[in-house]
Amino acid sequence: MGKRARGAKGREQRPYRALSVPFVVAPPSGCRIRTRLHLSPADEEVLRAAGTHLGALAGADLAARVRIGNVSPAFNQRAARKKALTAQSSSRWAGSITRTSENQYQLARRALDAHIGSLRRAIATITARLSVTPGTREQHGRQVVRGYADGAERRSKQWRLQILQGDLRQAVRERAGGRVRVTRGGRGLLDARHHLYDSAGAPKPLTEADWQTRLAGWDTQWSARRMFLTADGEAGAPFGNYTIGIDPAEGTIAMVLPGPLRQVYANAPRGRYVLDAAAHFSHRGAQWADRIASGASVRYDITYDPARGRWYLDASWSTTAKGQTDKGQTAPAPALETLRRHSVLAVDVNADHLAAWVLDPCGNPVGAPHAMPLELSGLPATTRDARLREAISQLLHLAQRHECAALVIENLDFADARATGREKLGRGRRGRALRRMVAGIPTAKFRDRLSGMAHHAGLSVIAVDPAYTSRWGAQHWLNPLKGQTSTGSATAVSGHHAAAVVVGRRGLGCTARRRNDGPRQTSATAALRRAETGAVRPEDRTGTTAPAASSHHTSDRTERTAPARTSRSTPVVRQTRARPPGKHPPHGPNTVRGPSIHDQQLKLFGMPDTANIGQSP
Repeated sequence: MGKRARGAKGREQRPYRALSVPFVVAPPSGCRIRTRLHLSPADEEVLRAAGTHLGALAGADLAARVRIGNVSPAFNQRAARKKALTAQSSSRWAGSITRTSENQYQLARRALDAHIGSLRRAIATITARLSVTPGTREQHGRQVVRGYADGAERRSKQWRLQILQGDLRQAVRERAGGRVRVTRGGRGLLDARHHLYDSAGAPKPLTEADWQTRLAGWDTQWSARRMFLTADGEAGAPFGNYTIGIDPAEGTIAMVLPGPLRQVYANAPRGRYVLDAAAHFSHRGAQWADRIASGASVRYDITYDPARGRWYLDASWSTTAKGQTDKGQTAPAPALETLRRHSVLAVDVNADHLAAWVLDPCGNPVGAPHAMPLELSGLPATTRDARLREAISQLLHLAQRHECAALVIENLDFADARATGREKLGRGRRGRALRRMVAGIPTAKFRDRLSGMAHHAGLSVIAVDPAYTSRWGAQHWLNPLKGQTSTGSATAVSGHHAAAVVVGRRGLGCTARRRNDGPRQTSATAALRRAETGAVRPEDRTGTTAPAASSHHTSDRTERTAPARTSRSTPVVRQTRARPPGKHPPHGPNTVRGPSIHDQQLKLFGMPDTANIGQSP
């Protein structure tokens, strides 16, 4: 076995890990559309009263579900809890509340499992580095473990290790006891209440008026987030929902009120309230109307945004089949081999821009590189979402303009990197900058937005393994792309574009390495090479028996060459001596011997049969 290759600084290079297989991202499993409600003062009063009342019931039911603990769905006492809530609301409101409580509990359980895994990975990393002398490296199996820089950093990591171990013991006890931590309204908003005075922008100390204003603003946000106005749909119900019904022709909204509020606010039969406002969906409204007309279920959510002072109505439904038939079922994702027959748009996702390049089915870059700006740091959530949608729209338009069948992206997650954090992403100023960059890349949101928008645009998304794309792109593609791209291109070729090319080739099933410059093998040269080696082509076989292997004594004789008769007008041709008798594959009904170089030379130069075999003409 040869020596292992070493890096630039003399260190042994880490072995390359196995790459995962590319796959086609599944289309979205649901659809959600939104419209704004222009409510009258009476409508707003009714919605606030109903949302506050149902929100209090939802909080009590969630607390009861947490006390039950981690049990199977058959023992979560949902029927008993729903029966208790029905007397204070209605049967369908109670079903929505208990279903939401179960979903929140299971989500908290998955978050707790992820938190325990994160703590264990961080503890294992710190423990391995603490076992190494500061400033040195040690080989642990196939991995090189680096010790901390000095004793001071090592002592601080020992303290951190004790804190993480304590957090891990507490998290394990909570999971074993079935306890989870859930905050209705958001833990961030609750923490803001605990630090409401410290986060105030007014000069301190605050006056009584400033404090009351700030406290009232927080109370408004807290109550708005804890309201519950979610109505699950049912198949076969009028307009797809028994609790909240919307007429697609006129847009009238009729809502079933909870039991205690019917005597006060009901203005329609059977304890219903018809709002003065109308609902009209401009985005995908025709699809929503068709779904209602077909009797499929639709879920509605009514929310309030205190920052803008606006009410919104969301309609959502599932696009996957439940049972044998469902009118909302979507077409399955196309096969990967089908998408590889067409051009693709390769995209490299970065913290501040998207680098893209169009590749043909053979994996060759076509046209000029493209770059879409994606500045998201330090911006509000709505602005970030708008900029992300704009960048994705540019990608989709570019793919449609070049008749691409799919977009190829890296299957980025950064879950392990964010879990170990400071232990794997460097230290000091460079480590903090790298962690900020990793946290600033919108991996999950970009993937979800791209899959949904591409599906509606008639495109597919191929996800590939992100390993070594930047390294191999700079090694094999950066300089050739810089030399082949015209200087008048609006976008300069960078290492991110080279990485995008590797991403696209990986999605197409090609290797990252590019072919060397020079003449390619043509059919004529391939035929001459087969003739020189006396190979038997598959199409020459007349039976199922494979040709007999040549003797091991013929390898040296067949490689000897003789000088060719050349002139200025005749090209130089490599000539090989004919094999001696008995060394060819045996003749038989099942095999056919391929043409030898002797026959080829007769055709090329018109020489007699005795030429070049040691006999006089």
